[in-house]
Amino acid sequence: MTASALAEYLHSHMPLSRSMAVSVVSASAMEVVLEAPLAPNLNVHGTMFGGSIATLALLAAWSAVHLRLEARHFAGQLVVSRSETDYLNPIHGPARAIARLDGLDWDGFSRRLHRHGKARLTVTAEVLSGEHIAARLFATFAALDR
Repeated sequence: MTASALAEYLHSHMPLSRSMAVSVVSASAMEVVLEAPLAPNLNVHGTMFGGSIATLALLAAWSAVHLRLEARHFAGQLVVSRSETDYLNPIHGPARAIARLDGLDWDGFSRRLHRHGKARLTVTAEVLSGEHIAARLFATFAALDR
C-alpha cells in the first residue's frame, strides 16, 4: 500500500485521523511515519493535546502492523488490546510519529496466528517534536483470523 493509499484508508475508516489532519510521510511493511499539525490538535496550553499525541502514535503503530499483515495476505481483524503512552516533552508545533517493526518476533507471532487463529504483538511508536522524542507509545495488538 502506498503512502497516499494508507492516508485515504485511515481518513475513510478512522475519521478522527482526518479531523486531526494526519498525513502519511512514508509507509512500508517495516515502518510507518505519520505527521499531524498543531492547529487542529491544540490544547488549552497552546501545545498539542495529549489525546492527539497518543492517537497519532497509535495510528502509526496500527498502520505498521496492518501493512505487514496485508503483505502476508491476512484477511482477519487487527485491534488494539492495550496501549500506554509516556509523555516526555510538550509539542509546540507539528508532530511526527514513527513505528518500526524491526526486531519483533514475527515468526512466533505468525505461528501463533496460524495455529490458534489469534496472536498478540507489542509495538513501540515514538512521537517526535522536531528532532526530540516527545512521547513514546507501547501498544499491544491482537490479530484475529476470521
